[in-house]
This record gives sequence, structure tokens and C-alpha cells, in this order.
Amino acid sequence: MADAPPAGDRIRYETDGPVAVITNDHPGKHNAFDDAMDLRLFEILEEIAADARIRAVIWRGEGRSFSSGRDVGAIGAGTAELTHHELMTRGHRGIQRLLDLEVPVLVAVQGWAIGASFQRALLCDVRVAAEDARFMLPEVAHGVIPDTGGVARLFQICGHGVASDLVLTGRAMDAEEALRHGIVSRVVPRADLDATVREMAEKVAAAPFLTVRMARRTIRSLGEPQVRASMAEELIAQTFVQGSRDYGEFRVARAEGREPRYTGS
Repeated sequence: MADAPPAGDRIRYETDGPVAVITNDHPGKHNAFDDAMDLRLFEILEEIAADARIRAVIWRGEGRSFSSGRDVGAIGAGTAELTHHELMTRGHRGIQRLLDLEVPVLVAVQGWAIGASFQRALLCDVRVAAEDARFMLPEVAHGVIPDTGGVARLFQICGHGVASDLVLTGRAMDAEEALRHGIVSRVVPRADLDATVREMAEKVAAAPFLTVRMARRTIRSLGEPQVRASMAEELIAQTFVQGSRDYGEFRVARAEGREPRYTGS
């Protein structure tokens, strides 16, 4: 099997005047993320934070999907020396840079936004969906919990019932339902997605920078403490799940092709 392209080719970063563009560019796998792509994303967020010229950020994906979440075939590759707790800590520290940026991040979602990638989009300021967009949190069906901080934002947007439905059943939500719940602010034809988000970003970038910063600071103060607290709870809970008998039974039963026998421990 051919080696995967370098992470810098699978997640691109460009600037055009005051607008920065992050592009998930691994379309053969629906832009699924591996550890190297994660680290490159975190580097890009640092570059954005250090660039005083940037006034707005667009995050988009090439191909059919924004991102199908984690590349399960690459989980743990190159990170065998790290415990799961350490990997989560690194991931939380990296993605929390989204919360620390001084400029807004607008996400253009087409096709699938699954798992951690859906959660990361939730941590951004604005989400615009193409008509074919689908959102999903399938982690519980894989024996674990969502652990990227986005569930707190989902709870803030939709409330307990919708958040619980998506997390516990793992069902897919389409673009129109996401619009009704406020998960996305607009739904547009697929052909118009990039142009719509670009127009929005340029409008934000043209506004007085200090005013945008203060408006975002006010909005963020309403929900960010809960998001950070939720991520701390996720770290504890996921670590506990990973070491539980039930999770071990889940993996063994799946490998043996039989029904699991859970004990709640």
C-alpha cells in the first residue's frame, strides 16, 4: 500500500489578505483525520494566532465531505509511546487553541461531519451547511464517548434532549434539521457553499477589528467556561471507559463475532 501524503498536503493553509483558509484535503478518505493531520492543524492554529493580519478564518474540506472524523485505520500510528490519557490531553490542548483565537472561524460543511470533526466544527463560531451535509456522533456505538468538547456546545445550542439523542443513538442529522436546531446558521446549495462562506468571512474581515473581537469575547463568555469544564470531565470519563471491563468485553465480543455480556463495570 502506498504511503499517505505528508500531513501538510492533507491539511492545507493559505492566506488571502485578511482571510485565512484551512482546507481538509484528504478526499479519498472523506478527509478523515489521523494523528499527523491533528498536529498540523494545531500548528496552523498557532500560525493564525501569531499573524496580526488575519481577521477571519474559513475552515473547509475538499471533495465530498468536510470530514468523516478519525481515520480508524491510523489511530495510534506513531504514538505508541503515549497513553490514551496523554493523547487526549494533547488533543484537548491543541483544539482549545480554537477557543483562544482573536478572530472568528467559519466552517463550510458538505457531506459528512462525523465524530471529532463535527465536534471541532461546533467549537467554531459559525457553521454553514450545504444541502447534502450530514452530522453524526457515532462514538457510543464504538464503546467510547465523544471527547473533543463539542458536546458541551451541542448542549448549549440544542438542549439536553437533542444532544442526548445524537450522542446515545449515534443517528445522522441532515442539514435542514441542523438548521432548525441552530447547529448551522444557513443551508445553501452545494455549488454555493464556498462562495457563501467566503462572502461572510470578507464581511467580518472588513468590520472594525476591535469591535469584532469584543463582540466575540462577549458571546464566548456565555458558553466557553462550560465547554472547558466539559472537556476536563471528558478526559476523566474517557480514561475510565478505556480501562473498564465493559470496554474490554466490547472489543473481545466484536473480535469473536458474538453478543457482548456487559456488567456495568
